Amino acid sequence: MDKKDCFNLGYIAKRVGNHGELGFVLDVDDGNRYKKLTSVFIEISNSLVPFFIKKIQIKGNNATVSLEGIDTITKAEELLKKSLFLPLNALSPLKGKKFYFHELPGFVAIDKRLGEIGIVKEVLDFPQQSIISIVKGEHEILIPSKEEFIVSIDRAAKIIHLDAPEGLIELYISLKADDDSEKESDED
Repeated sequence: MDKKDCFNLGYIAKRVGNHGELGFVLDVDDGNRYKKLTSVFIEISNSLVPFFIKKIQIKGNNATVSLEGIDTITKAEELLKKSLFLPLNALSPLKGKKFYFHELPGFVAIDKRLGEIGIVKEVLDFPQQSIISIVKGEHEILIPSKEEFIVSIDRAAKIIHLDAPEGLIELYISLKADDDSEKESDED
């Protein structure tokens, strides 16, 4: 399985008990969606290795998991701090304004007032909030991915309609223009 065809589910945080059980931290909105999970990929030496799940108990975004072939403390400790992955097709489709970070790159961003403002490069995940990075030419425009700024997402047409706060997009474009004019005057 190639990493580009997967999403990061979380990581293995700790060993639980004395028979190889592991504590997973799920980096997802709703951990209960994964209560019937039967397998997971674990990143080991830059490769995704499949493991079958014998038993899983989920509480919030934490899971206690028994994996086939991991039945000792030693084997469990070898997997600590490793990242967990699932194939992209394991994700439930989202509707409306909700989106997975991996699905927006390449979407055309259209602002309610300014029209087309560029192409989504990526969605940056910060502890405070996520940010949509949009590129138009040499300009990078950063828009908080707050629900009130997202008008709609047209997945079929690969378009995200935004209503960015007044002046935000212009700020990025004018800052870049100011940087360019300073560079030109420095070269004179």
